[in-house]
Amino acid sequence: MKVGFIGLGKMGSAMARNLIKAGHKLVLYNRTRSRAEELRPLGAEAAGTPGEAASGVEVLITMLADDRAVEDALLGPGQALQLLPAGAVHIGMSTISVALSRRLAAAHRERQQHYIAAPVFGRPEAAAAGKLFIVAAGPVKQIERCQVLFDAMGQKTFVLDQEPSSANVTKLAGNFLISTTIESLAEAFSLVRKSGVDPNKFLEVLTGSLFSAPVVINYGGMIAANHFEPVGFKLPLGFKDNRLVLAAAEEAAVPMPMASLVHDRFVAAMAQGLGDSDWSAIARISFQNAGLEKAA
Repeated sequence: MKVGFIGLGKMGSAMARNLIKAGHKLVLYNRTRSRAEELRPLGAEAAGTPGEAASGVEVLITMLADDRAVEDALLGPGQALQLLPAGAVHIGMSTISVALSRRLAAAHRERQQHYIAAPVFGRPEAAAAGKLFIVAAGPVKQIERCQVLFDAMGQKTFVLDQEPSSANVTKLAGNFLISTTIESLAEAFSLVRKSGVDPNKFLEVLTGSLFSAPVVINYGGMIAANHFEPVGFKLPLGFKDNRLVLAAAEEAAVPMPMASLVHDRFVAAMAQGLGDSDWSAIARISFQNAGLEKAA
């Protein structure tokens, strides 16, 4: 398939590489053009604008940091929405607000285009290995049409329903669970550390018994070591997703007190200069509160 791809950060670059390897023809756009140029030796084209990346393609994929980046690429004058052909599909794989997803669905309908929301679960190493979990919602026939693309990027695709924003709610709820798991691990490790228990032994007990989920293994290992590199998901992006889940909860009249607590952890972490760290570094706030570390 001929695919336009906008957004070549750590996740997007890995996803684009896997699409190229699977034999698809890609036209790439990134605000920092050098990232698109890096993939030209693999057979991809580098576009000068988002609109150029969308022109003449069957499918357009966006993998961008936040609502503003998606709006700038899709909805501005002369941008991708206006140049994407009628009948083409936009697959929004970014973690964005429910409100923006609804706006995109309506805007594409007006231009006789299709829209699928398909955010992903997985860190950059999973993207590189083609092992992402993809959550898709939108027109059933269009999801079936794009399944070959999903198969090149992920290990499993979960299809929800025909309302694209359902996938965005699911992704935000999932990220909320990850962030609260990180917070719970941080509090638990603070307790065992201050009680003189070896954190690595505690991690062994957790992951060898009732808590063997990948999120506990991966983030528990980082928290046990008090080492938050490599950075797979920057802390400000986690903060952004926390704000989005609180906005979705407010709209749906759903109290989420744990999300509010985690919000304060993100604020404190940003205030402590942890903005370049992995989002699991919010654990350091629990360590500081327990007197295990000094504030930066």
